Amino acid sequence: MTNRLICLVVLTAALSAAAEKKILVYTRNYTPDGKGYVHENIATSVEALKEMGASIGYKVDSTADPKVFSGDNLKQYKVLIFSNSNNEAFENDAQREVFKKFIQAGGGYVGIHSATGSERTWPYYQAAAGGKFVRHPKLQPFTVTVRDKSNPATKDLPDSFEWEDECYMHENINPDIHVLLTADPAKLVDPGKPRYPGDTIPLAWYHNYDGGREIYIALGHKKEHYSNPILRKFITGAIQWAGGDKR
Repeated sequence: MTNRLICLVVLTAALSAAAEKKILVYTRNYTPDGKGYVHENIATSVEALKEMGASIGYKVDSTADPKVFSGDNLKQYKVLIFSNSNNEAFENDAQREVFKKFIQAGGGYVGIHSATGSERTWPYYQAAAGGKFVRHPKLQPFTVTVRDKSNPATKDLPDSFEWEDECYMHENINPDIHVLLTADPAKLVDPGKPRYPGDTIPLAWYHNYDGGREIYIALGHKKEHYSNPILRKFITGAIQWAGGDKR
């Protein structure tokens, strides 16, 4: 093989690698006592995310192994999706630092449902995700209002829609978030609990934090949600926004 041909092969391979868009779907849930709630929807969500990613030109990897947060491994991904992760997302501070550097390098983050229940004692993760999960009333139907259609995640959604889910409530909400979806706390069945402060409960938001592009949606508890066109439209648009794609 001539030197010219070798150079051409190397260049083609490099351009192919550079052009490949990749997502990492991360699903870890760990507590030392083994009592952390693990969603039954995880496998379903992963398969749906692979379909959604493929539909917009992304290759999708998935794992619950925190060792993926090591060295330069995350450089191959444009977007991290924390899909129904919960409790301890990482094993050590070195892995947390890799996540932080990914965000600071302009990486995209998409959080789904219990993702805000991950890393409950690490303020940086909470600030990047946009908030920290506190609690939810019992699973019930409620109306979701679309507050902002300027983001690709919401541009194709109706102005409001009926949904049955756990209506997540958060604290430590990053003041820089742009709220996309809300629910009315006064219309929830939530006996014996303090009313959520404020007139609306934020259920989805986006922001640019520490150099990255972060977007979150609290919906998605049930397996069947991942075949629902509304959630799929939101997540597909969220991936495009977090990945910096034009739409």
